[in-house]
Amino acid sequence: MKKIFIAAILLVLCSLSSASFASELKIAIMQDAYRDAQKYRPLVEYFKTKGIDASFSLAQNYPEAAKMFSLGTVNAMFSGSGIAGAMIIKDLAVPIVRPVDKDGISTYWAVVLAPKGTPAYNGQAGYFKGKKVILCALASSGEFYLRSIPGDAAGKATIVLAASHGAAIDGLSKGLADVAIVKNRTWDKVKHNYAGLEMVGKDTGENPDGTFIMSSKVDEKLKEQVEAVLLALEADSSTGAAAVKETMGIQGFIKTTMEDFKHTLGLLKKAGVNKSFDFAY
Repeated sequence: MKKIFIAAILLVLCSLSSASFASELKIAIMQDAYRDAQKYRPLVEYFKTKGIDASFSLAQNYPEAAKMFSLGTVNAMFSGSGIAGAMIIKDLAVPIVRPVDKDGISTYWAVVLAPKGTPAYNGQAGYFKGKKVILCALASSGEFYLRSIPGDAAGKATIVLAASHGAAIDGLSKGLADVAIVKNRTWDKVKHNYAGLEMVGKDTGENPDGTFIMSSKVDEKLKEQVEAVLLALEADSSTGAAAVKETMGIQGFIKTTMEDFKHTLGLLKKAGVNKSFDFAY
């Protein structure tokens, strides 16, 4: 009887341990600036009120975050479409939801910027020949876009890496490059500060913005629970939900699928991303 009782206790403990592990959400977030980390803190607390044990780990840049994800150090993250798409191609992750900002926007595309008077981008790789191009590494509105252009546009150019899209625009204005490739949403927000720059070209498709992806190996019940919580956020009038929406600057989240990544995945494959891609060129 004693052995049966002990075995029963061990079984319960193992089940609890397994359930705890299965419900543990380990989110990678970027910390290019202190506020980038702080804006996700209310979300972590909100998850906990919904019975999801959430925590986050900081990554200094997207390549580092991608490595953490692929190694299993984290199992979820809000990601730019480039990294998210790369991990989808590598079968490491699946898209869950993406945020909708207060203006109802949830997608973006690459724009090509240059000093006023520069000839318009003609869609050809030769346009970049001999030019310094400043952009963000592993971004669908940055390095991935340049490398997706047929004819080896990246090989014809000198690439200058920037820490952010804003930094790329600022670097172009200071003469650090001849051309910048950046996210259109960033350009729209700051272009009034750069009278000497103009858009000379753009991508023809859209990418999901800030998608929340989860590991392909995560328990399906946890994926479903996380998705349900995030999709219900917009209608939630609680103090915790309000804090999430305020700090993230969003209305709520919408479901995101592989179909939403159709343009992005095509772009990445043209840029040479495949299952063996190691998040670096």
